[in-house]
Amino acid sequence: MQRLPSLFLSHGSPMLSLEPSPARDFLAGLGNRLPRPQAILVVSAHHDAAHQGGRATVTASLAPPTIHDFGGFPDELFAMRYPAPGDPALAARIAALLGAQGLDVTPDAARGLDHGAWVPLSLVYPDADIPVVQLSIASSATLEWHHALGRALIPLRDEDVLIVGSGSMTHNLRALFSARPAVDAPAAGWVTAFADWVAERLAAGAVDDVLHAVERAPHGRDNHPTMDHILPLFVAMGAGGEPFEAERLHASTTYGLLAMDVYAFGEGARRL
Repeated sequence: MQRLPSLFLSHGSPMLSLEPSPARDFLAGLGNRLPRPQAILVVSAHHDAAHQGGRATVTASLAPPTIHDFGGFPDELFAMRYPAPGDPALAARIAALLGAQGLDVTPDAARGLDHGAWVPLSLVYPDADIPVVQLSIASSATLEWHHALGRALIPLRDEDVLIVGSGSMTHNLRALFSARPAVDAPAAGWVTAFADWVAERLAAGAVDDVLHAVERAPHGRDNHPTMDHILPLFVAMGAGGEPFEAERLHASTTYGLLAMDVYAFGEGARRL
């Protein structure tokens, strides 16, 4: 059986669910390119231990609710549900794997799926028939901590679990809300400069450069004034294991400012 890669998905705006875009079209076909997983683990930028008193958690509900963690969008978006089952046994397995590496994570039976999980998954796996578990980032922790988090999860790839880091290759909401560009606006040069630098360093296997992209890449801090939306990339990179292999599966922008890159990591990533 083909081993699953780990993935990084840029989820962009919640309107990805409704508005036509190249990224939406790509995600809608991605599930057909992948071996079908038994379960999905999503590390979302919107599930942050820093907002939970520093307590990293993994969802452990049998039926995780759909969280509409946004405002100011059409009623149609708030009416959407992604009723995928949960997997408490997988949550316990994740907590054990991470605990063995000194990375403390607590199962949370109450938390549901935020839009960083259900918006892209509603496109990739629209039937919502694969169990989904969410694991928090910790924006107060180091870049290396997130990479180590991913490495601790590698055994799950041999258990038919698809590991997904869900964030955004670029994420400057102040610039977005200030400019209010159209969904198909041309990409800003400072956005593509950053995304293309990351793509080049990933192709070269320069993991340390990518971990420090916000410091080293062109317009790094402009594209990530906060770190939350790039941290899932580092988890996905770590989960890809060794030898390092990365493939940029998709590159586009929405609203000219949100780079919607999708990457696969791990052996066989370049065959997708």
